[in-house]
Amino acid sequence: MDIEIATGTTRPPNEEPEGLESLPDYRELPFYAKQQRVAMRNCGIIDPESIEEYIARDGYMALAKALRGMNPEAVVQEVTESGLRGRGGGGFRAGIKWGLCAKAKSDVKYVVCNADEGDPGAFMDRSILEGDPHGVIEGMILCGYAIGASEGYIYCRAEYPLAIQRLKKAIQQATEYGFLGNNLFGRPFSFRLRIKEGAGAFVCGEETALIASIEGRRGEPRPRPPFPAVSGVWGKPTNVNNVKSYANVPRIILNGAKWFRGIGTEGSPGTAIFALTGKVKNTGLLEVPMGITLGEIIFDIGGGIPNGKAFKAVQTGGPLGGCLPTRHLNVQVDFDSLRSAGAVMGSGGMIVIDEDTCMVEFSKFFLEFATAESCGKCVPCRVGGQRMLEVLTRISDGRGELEDIETLKNLAAGMKHGALCGLGQLTPGPLMSALQYFEEEFRTHILEKRCPAGVCKMLTRAKCVNACPAEVDVPAFVALIGQGRYAEALDVHREHNPFAAICGRVCPAFCEAKCRRADIGEPLAIRHVKRFMADHEISQPWAPARMDAPRSQKIAVVGAGPAGLTAALRLCQLGYPVTVFEKLPVAGGMMAVGIPEYRLPRNILTAEIENIRRAGADIQTGKELGRDFTVDSLLDKDGFSAVVLAIGAHKSRRIGIPGEELEGVLHGTDFLREANLGNPPPVEGKRVAIVGGGAVAIDAARMAWRLGASEIHLVYRRGREDMPAWGDEVRAADVEGIKFHFLTNPTQVLGEKHVTGLECAKQSLGEFDMSARRRPQPIPGSEFVLDVDLVIPAIGEAPDLDCLDGSGGISVNRDSTITISADLATSREGVFAAGDAALGPATVVMAVAQGNKVAAAVDTYLHGHTVIQPRFISDYHAVPQIFNLDDYAEARRPVMPELSVAERFRSVAEVELGLDEETARAECRRCLRCDLEWMATSYPMSETDEEGKLIAAMME
Repeated sequence: MDIEIATGTTRPPNEEPEGLESLPDYRELPFYAKQQRVAMRNCGIIDPESIEEYIARDGYMALAKALRGMNPEAVVQEVTESGLRGRGGGGFRAGIKWGLCAKAKSDVKYVVCNADEGDPGAFMDRSILEGDPHGVIEGMILCGYAIGASEGYIYCRAEYPLAIQRLKKAIQQATEYGFLGNNLFGRPFSFRLRIKEGAGAFVCGEETALIASIEGRRGEPRPRPPFPAVSGVWGKPTNVNNVKSYANVPRIILNGAKWFRGIGTEGSPGTAIFALTGKVKNTGLLEVPMGITLGEIIFDIGGGIPNGKAFKAVQTGGPLGGCLPTRHLNVQVDFDSLRSAGAVMGSGGMIVIDEDTCMVEFSKFFLEFATAESCGKCVPCRVGGQRMLEVLTRISDGRGELEDIETLKNLAAGMKHGALCGLGQLTPGPLMSALQYFEEEFRTHILEKRCPAGVCKMLTRAKCVNACPAEVDVPAFVALIGQGRYAEALDVHREHNPFAAICGRVCPAFCEAKCRRADIGEPLAIRHVKRFMADHEISQPWAPARMDAPRSQKIAVVGAGPAGLTAALRLCQLGYPVTVFEKLPVAGGMMAVGIPEYRLPRNILTAEIENIRRAGADIQTGKELGRDFTVDSLLDKDGFSAVVLAIGAHKSRRIGIPGEELEGVLHGTDFLREANLGNPPPVEGKRVAIVGGGAVAIDAARMAWRLGASEIHLVYRRGREDMPAWGDEVRAADVEGIKFHFLTNPTQVLGEKHVTGLECAKQSLGEFDMSARRRPQPIPGSEFVLDVDLVIPAIGEAPDLDCLDGSGGISVNRDSTITISADLATSREGVFAAGDAALGPATVVMAVAQGNKVAAAVDTYLHGHTVIQPRFISDYHAVPQIFNLDDYAEARRPVMPELSVAERFRSVAEVELGLDEETARAECRRCLRCDLEWMATSYPMSETDEEGKLIAAMME
């Protein structure tokens, strides 16, 4: 069939092609707004089985232009000047490769398209072949003309039947229309295409293994040189490029190299195609200009992480690539930038992972894939991969040793330098990048025998237990509550956390965030049933049992917050005489002076602190470190054998703006402390501005409302979704009438002697910071003034370490926390630190966890032993399942009853009223009992083992 095709373009070269881009709402959709389609310009627009539709969108015009107006050298030159780099992963400049092949002397040359897309989750090449096969064919014909080849092969894996079907039809149509065959466009150039179906071996993605497979041999790589450009298919010069590389060529020839260079970056022109998958809201295939950042792809195009989870890392480059954490969200996506960051572009796979992903298991997954796909030809790949997999398996099973990390690094180095091809050389890539950025997670698996993400089955009894900083046995106490055995349930809770009633009110419920029940509905209301359990037994005094014989070594604990009190309790249980020194007039630390009474009633707090006294702890209030005693005096004069510093973080951070010293500026922790101690600052009738978005800011705002403030404005520099405060508390502040000013930051406190106003500026969001949130930046000219009488900054807290003056040998970090080692020891012999003083501001349950650990560390120290990583451990509880879970499959999470808004005003009465007994027990029966699965796989059972038989019966 003869057909006439014009040699020019039908539109200016810089104009967007018609199709999706012409749809009225196309650019308004977040998923498409930042995309720019070049290689995929026809995908989804034309019927891929219609050559006429391809021609209607400038199809084969680039071929006509080249054959009628350009010699082969000019085509090579155009591709070279475009800067097109191979999209198969290596990023080698296509023009250079074409030029080398063109210069090779041979009567026969070949063009090969590598469509052996074997990466897990990758479907970029497949989509192009299925959606625009003629675009790839035209690119290959142009390559054949440029290098002097008359024959080409498309090597496509057999698992792509639709792609192969459409390729065959497209080849037939192109032949019928005269675009394939002899004397194309009347010129002395002939070109034919064949399809070679691959058997799915991943190694055949390597060009020499691919060539071997085309020739009918086993797909194994060979050493290079000679390179395929000199000796390829059947020893003849061969050009091998990826599907995406060839798909770009017609656009380059048609629109020119300058047009292509106008897209992307100087070093990586054009676009990149990614298969965006994993823990991201919008998954799918996307084509973006090179130079776009990872953060833009994940959060702007991908929509961010679903279900409120935190971003952890992104894997680029497929199973041989690398993973990049939060700190690299601003890295540009191009060949060189990704390589510099420790990853690779690869063929275009991009997997987003969130906080629920274990880096050990993630690395293990890719290593299993690469090891299984090894052709076995060379020893470094065949043996090295298996050895690495064995080591990773040991670590994930809880049998790892610290030496294993160095073993992995040594094996990786051997594979990188000794393996024959890229598969073996890059197999350790995902693991090495995981170790580079997440080595601490590997160390936690080894030292603590714990999987932080709750994924490794042998190390995770249940995800709720794993998520709890104090490692409370949640399934056991929940199951006991469901059976009405409240005292037993409380005993289980107290084994790891003595403050059940307190945490039943103020804990942010890390356990609920990981509850597997949320996968099929709503998470279990663990915090609510915990409160019910503790309140039910609150009238029964608890006298903590001694776990060891009395000891003579005295221990001093400085600070009566949750960390100090927990440490004192555990040390008393271990037989040590413990004295707790607290500078405030009351015990409890920030639980007493930082959390308002409407959240934590003082009788509840007092009752649980009395339990610590009954254990034997001598709690002395009004005793201040640096004023009444020093670390030196405790150790040298008062006869204490060890000191635990648990002084909390009571010092508010300054905003650092003009006017902060004016009367009427009262920092958040000071405001709450005075209010909670019964000396509230005069707030009634005043207009108040709170600056911050954390727990202290919300508590200060809600307390000011209760004290009668006429207006309360909360100024926060980010959006509502970015507030670190507990979501329930933010919603409560909303219904209580607090006025939120989001994306707003204070610039100056106004007034001469006393506050008269707060000048603020609107903010826009810029680059990503270490928290995976966009960094606010001021909008010039957006300043406005809030007319207020009081300004309460609440932008963070820090330990006040002035009390350590004169206590020699205790090192301090730049963030004003105390420097500690893995065993919570300070740089001073016999002195340990825990809680907010070591961690920075944290939650009650995190402080409790620190108290447990520091007690274990002190005990080990006083026994003369060395501990690398202290851990507070107790036996698990095998609580039988006595009801049918199916009966509660449709049950819903209960709503906590609360005081009405009207009843809250001018009152510090507790807002949450608690669940009734029937509701609490019914809620406990929604628990999926994930611990039973762990018991069945981790507990050795035998016929004579009573606990083993009990567990087996429970599993039935």
